[in-house]
Formats: sequence, structure tokens, C-alpha cells
Amino acid sequence: MSEPLSPYLRRLLVFLSVATFFEGYDMFALAQILPSLRADFHITRAQSGWLLAFINVGTVIAYLLIRVADRIGRKRVLSITIVGYTLASLASAAAPNAVVFGLLQCLARVFLIGEWTIAMVFAAEEYPAARRGTVIGILQACSSLGGIACAGLVPLMLRSPIGWRMVFVVGSVPLAIMAYARRGLKETRRFEEARSGGTALVQGNLLAVLRTPHLKRILQMAVIWFLSYACAQNAITFWKDFAVAERGFTDAQVGGAITVAAVASMPLVFLAGRLLDAVGRRRGAVIIYGVLSLGVFTAYTLHGRGALTGALVLAVFGTSAFLPVLNAFTTELFPTECRADAFAWSNNLLGRIGYVLSPPLVGYFAERHGWGPTVSATAVFPLLALGLILALLPETGGRELEETAGM
Repeated sequence: MSEPLSPYLRRLLVFLSVATFFEGYDMFALAQILPSLRADFHITRAQSGWLLAFINVGTVIAYLLIRVADRIGRKRVLSITIVGYTLASLASAAAPNAVVFGLLQCLARVFLIGEWTIAMVFAAEEYPAARRGTVIGILQACSSLGGIACAGLVPLMLRSPIGWRMVFVVGSVPLAIMAYARRGLKETRRFEEARSGGTALVQGNLLAVLRTPHLKRILQMAVIWFLSYACAQNAITFWKDFAVAERGFTDAQVGGAITVAAVASMPLVFLAGRLLDAVGRRRGAVIIYGVLSLGVFTAYTLHGRGALTGALVLAVFGTSAFLPVLNAFTTELFPTECRADAFAWSNNLLGRIGYVLSPPLVGYFAERHGWGPTVSATAVFPLLALGLILALLPETGGRELEETAGM
């Protein structure tokens, strides 16, 4: 039986969980307010796809911030991301037009994804091997919990005098408290050991990590991330438009379906990390990616509120649960001295090309073929990603980082 976590690791888990909670809140917020945003700024569905693409460029730019964590430390970068995201989110509430809103949300994404990535690196480096998957799963589940909170609160906030802007005002206030609470955070033990041993890799040269033996693994993970995002990024974002335009749902019915799906999937999402520790990363990936593909396909092809809500449960679970799988693999397969940089290359700089480009492409084809046929077709991408996981990645569950980094 695993030893109980120390008081500091328990406090750290709470702190990181709150940080990832707001990552989920913000990501879900944009999907929830999209129709109101389009009406307020007078933009079309296709234009909203390009707006989302521009905002998501921030997730790629986050690479520049994340990689610095291998040089100045995980703690300092996490502190920067919390403060930066709080200010950018609050400023988004005052945006006068779509262009300014897009710029501010792009900046917010830089800090938000930086915060999320460094939280995962913290979890990988600080928690014991037997619980690493569980902790990473809990952090991602808290992100999903943020999405649930957002789904429940947004309909109420949209009725406030400032409408959708209230979503960003409410979301930025608790993070200001976190900016103060971060003072009790310690640097990770593994980073301190790597720095004291003189093995820091990150220099001014952005290509340094590509000249190491880790290039092949970076490219493998990048393709897997790309394929995963090409489906998951759109599954929930466009479901409200699909349900209203092609299934005749009202706003209230959509809000109810999303809330039910999010709440029903929550226990499963919290168990995803434990599943990875119990059966391994590869077997866990088979289950989770299978559910993701099935959920997205059925959520955009079935009819009837009950059937679509049930399918949405699977889709919400899959779009959340695939992240602990890839977070575990990406943090475990690289050494401490370049873990953040390799993660940033695999996820932010290369993998998120699928994250950025898929919304405008989906919007383009949806204008011609409808949301249902377009989004349901993306269900093939998780199956391709799963094939690569099984063909290319070793089992890393239950092993120390010093062992998995050399696999």
C-alpha cells in the first residue's frame, strides 16, 4: 500500500487543482458564450471559427514561456502564469470589439496553458511513481470541474447587466487570491537536483532540444497530440450550435444537457488517472480513446434529447480523459533537464497546430455540410492517435522518471 502523502504534497495538490480548475472554466466559458459573443460583435459562424483560431494561437506562443521553466524553475514560471492570466482575463471583460477581445484572450491563453503545463510538470516531478497517474488525473478532473461550474453559472451570468463580460470578471477574482497563496510553493526536488548538477539544457537557442536524442520522441508525441486535438478541440465547442441549429434545442435545453453530461461524466474523469495507474498507460489509452471516438461520433449523429445527452456524457469524458493519458506520457518520457521544453515542443509548438487549425476548418465545412456531418467525421482522429500510441510508446506506468526518460 502506498505511503500517505506528506502535508506539503497535499497542499500542493490543492493549489495545483485550483489552478487547473480555472483552465477548465476559461476553456468552457468561450464555448458557452460564443453565440452571445457573435451577436454582440456581429460576426458570422465562419468568422467565429477564425476568432477561436486566433485566440488559440496563444496556446502555441505559450511555448516560449513554458520552455523557460527548464532554466529559471517551475515555481517562478507558475507564478508568472497565474498573475498574467488574472490580468488578461479581467481585461477581456472590457473588450470593445472582436479584435481587442481576440488579442486579450490570445494573451490569456499564453498564461493559461503555461499554467496548465507547468502544473503537470510539477505533478510528474513531485509525486511518487505509484500515484503519478492518479494525481495527473485529479488535476485534469479539476479542470473538468471548472467546466461544470462554468456551464452552471454562465446562463445566470449572461442575464447580468454586463452579459457575457461577467464570465471573465467572476473568473479572475479567485485567481488574485491564488497569486498571493503561491508564496508557499517550493521548487520541485528533481529540478533542484538537475540545476545543482549542472545539467540545465535550455539556453537562448530555441532549437537546442532538437539536437538531442529526444527529437524522435518529440515528433512522435507531437503527431499524437495533433490528432487528439483535431477531434477533442471541436467536440464541445460547437455542440451548442449543432444542438440549436440542427436538432431544435433551446438555449435552456442545451445548458441542461451540457450540465447533466458534465456532472455525469465527472466521477469517470476523476477515475481516469487511477485507471492509468491500475492498468497502465497503454491499456488505459485503449479505453479512453475508444470512448472519446464513440462519444464524439454519436453526439453529432443521434436524435432526441435523451440519446444526445447520453452521447454527450461520453464526449465530455473523452475530451477530458485523453489529457491525463498524454500528459503522463509526455512528462514521463523526457528527462528533467529538458522536460518542460520537450513538453512545449510536443504539445504547444507542434501538437497544437491541430488545436488552432481545426476550429476554422470545421467552421468552413460546417457552413457547407452542417455541424453534424462535419464534427462527427473528426471521430476518426482519436483512433489514429491510439494506433500510434500502441505502435510507438512504451509502458511507463509505475516507474520512476529516471527510468522512463530513457525508454
